Amino acid sequence: MPDRRGEILDEVRRILSVELEIEEPADLHHCLARDLGVDSMGAITLAVGLEDRFRVKLSDQDAATVVTVGDLVELVQQAVREAGPPDGPAPASGSASR
Repeated sequence: MPDRRGEILDEVRRILSVELEIEEPADLHHCLARDLGVDSMGAITLAVGLEDRFRVKLSDQDAATVVTVGDLVELVQQAVREAGPPDGPAPASGSASR
């Protein structure tokens, strides 16, 4: 399975910017809470957004170990590896696909 860290990092940055309105550019070494100001609700928003985008499930137990952006990227990368390839094309959001 290809390495998707760049794609995952881009999605983390998009969620931080668009959904959480965090202006600070996120790098792998940034602490989510201390450096970027992500609170518990922001962490949930990040997790749900990443789960939806990459079609994975992040456990609360695993998510509790995440401190940095890099930790989050690695967690999602591992979940993608474990999930394996998708069974087919992703359904279109909000509409029936044919």
